[in-house]
Amino acid sequence: MSANPEVSTGKPVSTEQLVADFKVVIHDAEELLRATAGQTGEKLSEARGRIQQSLLKAKAGLAEAQTKVVEKAKAVGTATDQYVHEKPWQAVGIAAGIGLVVGMLISSRR
Repeated sequence: MSANPEVSTGKPVSTEQLVADFKVVIHDAEELLRATAGQTGEKLSEARGRIQQSLLKAKAGLAEAQTKVVEKAKAVGTATDQYVHEKPWQAVGIAAGIGLVVGMLISSRR
């Protein structure tokens, strides 16, 4: 799985958004399991068992994904901090350039 997959809209989806969406799916599946807890039947019991196992795997995967996202964010922050300390004037120039472009974009929309 790539770090920035695209959905059917063609827009890139961040890993953080995927994690958030996955949490919603897990929550909904858990609610479905609770709602059907009183119903009986062999096939329903088997399906609930499979869903519970899938949810356990999904939760473990989600925890791992969150850990990786946090690690990547920390690594990016550390690299940025190191770059700014090593080349402060270049960092100021880059920030000023970005500010200029954003300012021009904002002013052209008015």
